[in-house]
Amino acid sequence: MSEAMKVRIRVRTVSCTYVGDVLVHSKRSRVSDAINEQTHQFICLTDVIINDKDRYDFVAINKNQIESIVEM
Repeated sequence: MSEAMKVRIRVRTVSCTYVGDVLVHSKRSRVSDAINEQTHQFICLTDVIINDKDRYDFVAINKNQIESIVEM
């Protein structure tokens, strides 16, 4: 079983800003590798804060809606 690490990121879309944890598997050493994976259309975040106020355990964001991603 491959190891994975949680990385905290900020994702900005046209309508919202999300701050949450994304899992990066050991075979991918960078967040950008996980984000750019062609087989997945969504980015899954856990422990998410939306627009600095609303909290959710899980959010899936369509990659086509993303304007920017920053590792925190």
